[in-house]
Amino acid sequence: MAKTFNDLIADALASGVTEIFPWDLEEKLQQEPETLLLDIREPDEFDGAHIEGSLHAPRGILEQACEWDYAETIPQLVRARQRPVVVICRSGNRSVLAAQTMKWLGYENPVSLKTGVKGWNDADLPLVDKHGKPADPDWAEEFFNPPVREEQLAVNNQD
Repeated sequence: MAKTFNDLIADALASGVTEIFPWDLEEKLQQEPETLLLDIREPDEFDGAHIEGSLHAPRGILEQACEWDYAETIPQLVRARQRPVVVICRSGNRSVLAAQTMKWLGYENPVSLKTGVKGWNDADLPLVDKHGKPADPDWAEEFFNPPVREEQLAVNNQD
């Protein structure tokens, strides 16, 4: 039987991927300033609003960004295998899968930001845009909650 997206996330969490809530991350960053924030969202998502200081490596190139000898290699990321790494996406799902991948690649303890940047924004924590200017929280709320179109709903696609 084929697995669903949610099954994959549940499997990754069951295999030992851990999560951290936004308010706990804020505290972690104060206690462990060497923590690397890794945003794996798509470029337009990252440009719209992200946590200041985040390193950007889209999920589609993550494996190559984590290794030497690729055009996508990000040296800071390759060197972070022993550092605390918090993986960030929009809602905390893709980051679980990315953290699992990073574990397979030898990262000691990648952690997923539970609820993602949506949760960070909901906790009234600051976000910046691609120019480093503060992102409006109300605008971010809409940006992080795109509507699901009719043709994307399973109920409308039962064969």
